[in-house]
Amino acid sequence: MAKQAKAETVEVAPQEVAVKTAPQKEVKPTKTSWEIKDRIYYLKGSKTPLTYTIPGRHTKKHALLYFDQVSGKQREIRYATNQDSPLVDEQNGECTMGHIVFKDGKMIVDKSKQNLQKLLSLYHPLKNKVYQEFSAVAVAEDELDILDLQVDALNAAREMDVDFAEAILRVEIGSKVNSMSSKELRRDLMLFARSNPSLFISLAKDENVQLRNFAIRAVEANIIKLSGDQRSFTWGSNGRKLMNVPFDENPYSAFAAWLKTDEGVEVYRSIDKKL
Repeated sequence: MAKQAKAETVEVAPQEVAVKTAPQKEVKPTKTSWEIKDRIYYLKGSKTPLTYTIPGRHTKKHALLYFDQVSGKQREIRYATNQDSPLVDEQNGECTMGHIVFKDGKMIVDKSKQNLQKLLSLYHPLKNKVYQEFSAVAVAEDELDILDLQVDALNAAREMDVDFAEAILRVEIGSKVNSMSSKELRRDLMLFARSNPSLFISLAKDENVQLRNFAIRAVEANIIKLSGDQRSFTWGSNGRKLMNVPFDENPYSAFAAWLKTDEGVEVYRSIDKKL
């Protein structure tokens, strides 16, 4: 029997498996949020003094320190006109100190003074306490909020009944409302809602405003009387005391609250019939 030929073994070199890799995204440098531009700063409040100076360096009297959240350390700041940074630990050599002065309530800082701008915008502890940086976006947001409030107030005024309108206007213009027609009331109510929407809405939500108006009308009609010292209410017909006004309270607000008590409800019904 013939010998069987041995099977020839062929060695194959190991093949590399191609692995697909996701394409690398291009890493773009992050843009700094700091914008180089002219900036305007103004003092808070209604006062605009001819000149007003805020501290420009750290002293015992005026602490000018900035807390760095990255390092967890307090960093001293100062306005040196010949330095690029307002941070003392980043300043080198002799420093020429400058004054930070608001004129007529504002200060315009040119974009070339980046050290002063950064001190005022980023580091100074008096920002948003004594002064603010002008922001067109913030101004637009405030104006939009006011417009929204005006719309809400005007819509509420338009839907309000005449009695409630009279009650609210009495707070604003007093007894003049007694001689006004319904159209005059509505006109002045709309004007009030537009000129002072915040106060108008607060009065419209005040559940006692109508009761205060009710009490004032009752006093004007001599149905009830308010004592000269504004400490008590009595019946106009017989002088019988109805209530004492608590100390340091508006008499009509106190009477309005009293009208909601058990005793006050009966008085309210009696006055309402006479009115």
